[in-house]
Amino acid sequence: MRARRLPGRMTQLAGRTSCLGERAQVEPTHANTAVAASRVLTVPNLISFARLAGVPLFLYLFLVAHADGWAVVVLAVGGTSDWVDGYAARRLNQVSKLGALLDPLADRLYILATLLAFTVRDVVPWPFTAALLLREAMLAATLPVLRRYGYGPLPVHYLGKTATFILLFAFPVLLLAKASPGAAPVAGPIGWALAWWAIVLYWIAGLFYVYQVVQVARAGHRRSAA
Repeated sequence: MRARRLPGRMTQLAGRTSCLGERAQVEPTHANTAVAASRVLTVPNLISFARLAGVPLFLYLFLVAHADGWAVVVLAVGGTSDWVDGYAARRLNQVSKLGALLDPLADRLYILATLLAFTVRDVVPWPFTAALLLREAMLAATLPVLRRYGYGPLPVHYLGKTATFILLFAFPVLLLAKASPGAAPVAGPIGWALAWWAIVLYWIAGLFYVYQVVQVARAGHRRSAA
């Protein structure tokens, strides 16, 4: 079923939230937007590909080689470069459909891979992991409702993107605290403060998202009844 545009008030409500790492797509403003959006080999896309390649590299360094120092470096580069591809896409006018998929995919894979790896090696406790996964399960459950009324996933909320950035920054700090006993007294409290702050923002953004889905479902039900 083809996704519809959100009518009226729903268009305003849609500027709110989404799943881990999702980014709002840019509306076309130029006559050649369709050509630009179909490009693959762009600077932002190459950055996103590099970030995706960093996920298996991190897992190997952290879980197989136990090279925690290098794993910290890979996490730090992947996390701090989260905004680079989006900035480059806007700055270079290289927004593309592939980039709109790659960027949130890289965010989501970084977070989920790091979260599971950290849980395996006891960097983070399982309740922390469960809190994030439960939030993702809640948002995934809303997708069939949206599809029922002919809508795709709603646009991103800035709180969700902020939470992603904070969490991607918190992970290397937590790993640094685990890998370096000398840095642990400082890095540990900072990393956990950032991590729990991100969790709170994620859940607030998730509740906004569920509220929007309820509004969309009500509007769709009224149309069906009419």
